[in-house]
Amino acid sequence: MLSALDREFAPLQTALNLRAQRQQLLSANIANANTPGYKAVDLDFSAAYKAALGGQQAGQQTGGVALKTEQPRQLPGTVAPAGSDFIAYQAGNTVRLDGNSVDMNREQASFQKNSIQYESDLTFLTGKIKTLTSAITGN
Repeated sequence: MLSALDREFAPLQTALNLRAQRQQLLSANIANANTPGYKAVDLDFSAAYKAALGGQQAGQQTGGVALKTEQPRQLPGTVAPAGSDFIAYQAGNTVRLDGNSVDMNREQASFQKNSIQYESDLTFLTGKIKTLTSAITGN
């Protein structure tokens, strides 16, 4: 069962985790802009966020999805990030002759937008913490 603080901060924590995961994907796309055969990927943030929040409301653990094992001798492994099911190849990108589908303009714009959204989520979280601290201390 989640405490009141967990319920208050869980949506922001989820958003920050998903934005950080998306930032890693976009960084990998930019880093592989000249890699032959590389296909650009992205995270469907809104779908992943809704799914993660739905799982939290249903009482599931936050932070990831348990890995499936098919044999009794397999180790359970580490936990996959919450948005892993929502990572897909980017649609609509032009594929170059070498098979690479990274569009640098699109990647850089997405990277900047995601950075700004991450920063705004972090600012909002900081504001909530300051408000709670103020209420606790009576200032």
